[in-house]
Amino acid sequence: MSPIARSLFVVALAPALMFASVSSAQAGDLTCKMNFDMAGWSAFYKTSSGTGTVRCSNGQSMSVKVAAKGGGVTFGKNRIRNGFGEFANVDDIRDVLGSYATAEAHAGTAKSASAQAMTNGKVSLALSGKGEGWNLGVAFSRFTIEAR
Repeated sequence: MSPIARSLFVVALAPALMFASVSSAQAGDLTCKMNFDMAGWSAFYKTSSGTGTVRCSNGQSMSVKVAAKGGGVTFGKNRIRNGFGEFANVDDIRDVLGSYATAEAHAGTAKSASAQAMTNGKVSLALSGKGEGWNLGVAFSRFTIEAR
């Protein structure tokens, strides 16, 4: 390749290389948080559902439905208001959608607080919230987030 052709090749390739380095530097750097409310019950089978909003640091937001279903040795009824979730390893707001695996031990009466960490493979989610109701047990469940 002649020196002139090599120079033209480098000049033509430079914007693509800069874009690729910016994209890879930003991969997984998006900060997304979720506020939600949900209510449910358990008697060996555990189910709860609700709604929320995911907001990301790039200005994207999405209304979502949340649900938890599972089973174990668990009994109770509860409601979470103003729950909070924080996601890690997100490239795009749609990465937060899907099912997350979780295992939990819980016990509470009247007003209680809880926190959980879960993953759906690449994306991790930490949940926290304060609730009302009562519960006791050990459960394995799936926490699902869908667009509304």
